[in-house]
Amino acid sequence: MNSPARVLSRLSSLTVAASIAALLTPVVFAADAPATVPVRKLRDLNKSYFPFTPVKSKEEWAVRRADILQRTQVACGLVPMPTKTPLNPVIHGRVERDDYTVDKVYFESVPGNFVTGNLYLPKNPGEKMPVVLCPHGHWPNGRFMNLDNAGVKKELASGAERFENAARSPLQARCVQLARMGCAVFHYDMLGYADSLQFADASGNIEHRHGPKANGFISPDAESQLVGYFNLQTWNSIRALDFVLSLPGVDPTRVGCTGASGGGTQTMILSGLDERVTAAFPCVMVSTAMQGGCTCENTNHLRIDQGNIDFAALTAPRPLGMTTANDWTKELETKGFPDLKNLYTMLGVPNNVTALFAPHFPHNYNHVSRTAMYNFYNKHFKLGLEEPVLERDFQSLSEQEMSVWDAKHPKPTGDKIGEAHEKALVKWFTEDTAKQTAPLLAPKTEADVAKQRDVVGAGWQVLIGGKMPAKGESVHSLGTKEDKGGYLLMRGTITSKLGAIETVYIYPKQWNNSVVLWVSLKGEASILDDNGDLTPAATKLLAEGFSIACPNLYMKDAKKNPNVYDDGKKKLDSFYGYAGYQYGYNPSLFAERVRDVMASIAMIRDNDKYRTETICVAGVEGAGPIAAAAVGIAQSKVNQLFVDTEGFRFAKLNDVWDMNFVPGAVKYGDVPALLSLCAPVKTTVVNETKESIAPAVATFGAGKASLEVVGKAEGSGTDAVVKALVERR
Repeated sequence: MNSPARVLSRLSSLTVAASIAALLTPVVFAADAPATVPVRKLRDLNKSYFPFTPVKSKEEWAVRRADILQRTQVACGLVPMPTKTPLNPVIHGRVERDDYTVDKVYFESVPGNFVTGNLYLPKNPGEKMPVVLCPHGHWPNGRFMNLDNAGVKKELASGAERFENAARSPLQARCVQLARMGCAVFHYDMLGYADSLQFADASGNIEHRHGPKANGFISPDAESQLVGYFNLQTWNSIRALDFVLSLPGVDPTRVGCTGASGGGTQTMILSGLDERVTAAFPCVMVSTAMQGGCTCENTNHLRIDQGNIDFAALTAPRPLGMTTANDWTKELETKGFPDLKNLYTMLGVPNNVTALFAPHFPHNYNHVSRTAMYNFYNKHFKLGLEEPVLERDFQSLSEQEMSVWDAKHPKPTGDKIGEAHEKALVKWFTEDTAKQTAPLLAPKTEADVAKQRDVVGAGWQVLIGGKMPAKGESVHSLGTKEDKGGYLLMRGTITSKLGAIETVYIYPKQWNNSVVLWVSLKGEASILDDNGDLTPAATKLLAEGFSIACPNLYMKDAKKNPNVYDDGKKKLDSFYGYAGYQYGYNPSLFAERVRDVMASIAMIRDNDKYRTETICVAGVEGAGPIAAAAVGIAQSKVNQLFVDTEGFRFAKLNDVWDMNFVPGAVKYGDVPALLSLCAPVKTTVVNETKESIAPAVATFGAGKASLEVVGKAEGSGTDAVVKALVERR
């Protein structure tokens, strides 16, 4: 695949506390790692392993499938689903061949954005034509691919191709043969290929990808709204499906999609997301190894805890075919395919999944692979053709015969191309999302609140990337214990599947059966001063009988998110700086810290022997939004939330590597939405007004929940939170 990224080759009285301490197994702490260096392993698209998560039953698969689907939908920018505007299709310039025709097509996937391609139709179709979408992938010139003589000779000599025309353009060969088999075939452009001229550099040269820019795609604004190459390309595929299903004479019960390389990625994603595709055949892309190196194959949040095998599995139980080659797919036969076969067998359709293992060929969609695909569709579309279905020679089309742009159909120019066009698209998707989420963030009834959680809550669930640990999954190990006379000071580690968190605990002699989970970016320095004595905040809480748990959040001293490709050698203003290569495989630092808080809540919740009556979460000193996000997910596990937001908003961030940057955070309502999701937990908010967090005020009101908005703190926000805790009702 000709993509630059391919080269990357990826709680309790003193007595109770002492009793707990006696029951816990001491741990030996490793030497402290620098607080700004990630110690939780980072995944990248090339070097990491992406296995399928095994499932043991249909019921277990249903839960797992729902998780994969939700993450994929959110990552693709499809929650909420963008508005389907008129396609305004233009079909012209028909070319007649012996037993098929080829038309030029363009339509608008969103206003002003054109999807371009060719429509191949059989001259003598049956009563209802099957439909096959053909996304092309990263081949030279895309739809206009025309291999030179040396390349043709090599393909013929290796046995990869039978005819010269097919060797020159295996993309055309695929479409021609499918049309000859009676299918309506739409072969459409990836962004920045062939007639997709709206994606261009400053000089007007079309480009398929670029590094970070101040505006447009791959900018903080775009990332905060989950808009980008991958997202638009996925939307284009959904709208392409809308287009072909609008054609007269097509059969909506027989709909296929097939492509190789980047086209294989598109095939997997479209077929997984849209069940109108009834049979999918992604080639040389289903793999546990390299996941697809182009910006058009990566987006934020997409491959956290999942990968290409999972995407392919979304097609089940619908028919699924695949091919491999001497590339990153060469181990599919032993890594990945057995999982898919087991899944299909468990679902009762073992014959609905197949693969051609051809590691003797390089990365391809050659005649051998295409023949496997023809036989696949012949079988599942019940075409009744004799197998093997072999190609015949054909007369290839010239670039002029394929191009949709001419004097009568002028190509886009001016502000319809380049950065101006990208900015316009970011604006359209942003405004469309805002129109759909605005009523969700102004609920009037409890039913409205439920709808809010279905969309905005689902979005944040993916952005954070973790669920509350189940009972017993968050375990505390004791490190040290000191009797300070008036209180017990303990240090230990909370360990869960979300990670490990070093935590400091303070237990009073007279415990009020309430725990304050004190969340601060200062960590333990927020409750212990340089001499190891209690800070004023901790002293006041202790005097009221609260026990305090204070986690040192992940990478406590870091001010920047890690970037798996920031090795000091790569140019981060190139595609290496694209946020999706980091956040597409790894949780953001903000999310990691939220997960730490969730694990801490779970640990306190699960203390069965010495049950805490009240869990209070307090977010201060830069960690207010982190605490709110955790409570928004934990909800019923927390009794009260106290938050000092300090007026923070994700929308104010202009650096995708800022420690608080979360791709999609602005799309899903920013901090006011996070506070909304905390309902019905009794909540106190400092340094906000009812107007500044109107969505939260509306949500708590609709749900008849308690929300106190303190307004601007007279002193420090921390003092205001402590005051609210002491005076809690």
